Amino acid sequence: MVMINLADAKAHLSELVDRVEAGDSIDITRRGKPVARLTAVARPRKRIDAALLQSLTATMPARTQDAAALVRSMRDGDRY
Repeated sequence: MVMINLADAKAHLSELVDRVEAGDSIDITRRGKPVARLTAVARPRKRIDAALLQSLTATMPARTQDAAALVRSMRDGDRY
């Protein structure tokens, strides 16, 4: 958690809001004591359209190898 004094918070509010949106939590202090906390607002999750997802995955070609073999080939071939 990041702590910042009130004067700096006023001067850099836009930057702090961007950081909070990215997942940080910021405590604002006055005379060295925490007085407020900036945290992101919990957003409701969007529902997944199962029919759309199913139609998308139905058009994808089938994999010829399992996941372990794919990861192994990527690792051995330095393709990551």
